[in-house]
Amino acid sequence: MANPLKLVSNQPKDTPGVVASAAYAGGRRVAEVPIDEAGEWSRKPGHVVWIGLHEPSLELLRKVQGQFGLHELAIEDALKAHQRPKLEQYGEALFIVARTAQMVDGRIAFGETHLFVGRGYLVSVRHGASTSYTPVRERCEAAPTAFSEGEDFILYAILDFIVDNYMPVIETIQAEVEEIEDSVLGANPSKDQISRIYQLRRDLLRLRNAAIPLVEVCRRLEKPGLPGIDAAMSPLFRDVSDHIRQVQEEIESLREVLSFTFETSLMTGQAQQNEITRKLAAWAAILAVPTAVAGLYGMNFDVLPELHWKYGYPFVLVVIAVVCGWQYWRFRQKQWL
Repeated sequence: MANPLKLVSNQPKDTPGVVASAAYAGGRRVAEVPIDEAGEWSRKPGHVVWIGLHEPSLELLRKVQGQFGLHELAIEDALKAHQRPKLEQYGEALFIVARTAQMVDGRIAFGETHLFVGRGYLVSVRHGASTSYTPVRERCEAAPTAFSEGEDFILYAILDFIVDNYMPVIETIQAEVEEIEDSVLGANPSKDQISRIYQLRRDLLRLRNAAIPLVEVCRRLEKPGLPGIDAAMSPLFRDVSDHIRQVQEEIESLREVLSFTFETSLMTGQAQQNEITRKLAAWAAILAVPTAVAGLYGMNFDVLPELHWKYGYPFVLVVIAVVCGWQYWRFRQKQWL
């Protein structure tokens, strides 16, 4: 006999901007619901509606707003997608902004996820560079006991997924930093490498600014009193905070390594310039001797020492060679040559 709860009508995937829209009861999916019926499903006892949107239009956001009574300011923020990570409370609903990050063509590409959370529903809105939350949905559905906690568990799962996705970005940058570090220490750094070091430091700073505000968001979620957030979820949100702090430590460590590498590259370049300067100064000092002697004997005077001496010319050459040889030996001793 067919399950009467397995209702399917107007599949959400046919609506542009809607990635998924489903109703759950007891941690199990009971129906794919169209946006126009989402509010009705969320008000059923023991049910929660999870809607996933990707870069929705204003018209679609208005439909969602009408179903759940979302605040106008939250809708405006969700449409603009240029928000700082934050948590705001509008009556019995929460509006949360989190920044996402991915590596795209060697650079960190940032996106945003906006989360509307209230009694019986959670709406996620993705903008920009962001991994699909389908794996999060699949993991939640695979653990119905934990998933039965409701919308606050979905919120935790999404935030944890966002923070966990920072680590592959950091690991990719870490591998590149190690290569650059070995290259800088082993040879003269190129201009492209120095530019890349500066670029990576800027990207890491942006990643830090995206991740760290989530600590305050999770700290507020840990405290009792927020609508739709059960006190039993506090340890899970605290775990997300710990992961963010770990991300922060990794970022700070990489920035220090990049700073050290950048300073080392400058010191290496300066040392090479000093070495070249010493060599040029040493050769200039050696060449100054024959230049001075030749300039002296090049004067148009009738009376000069050994001017009419038979061995004057070879004598001067010998003196020049001895003095220059002695200078060369001394500069070699001092490692200027």
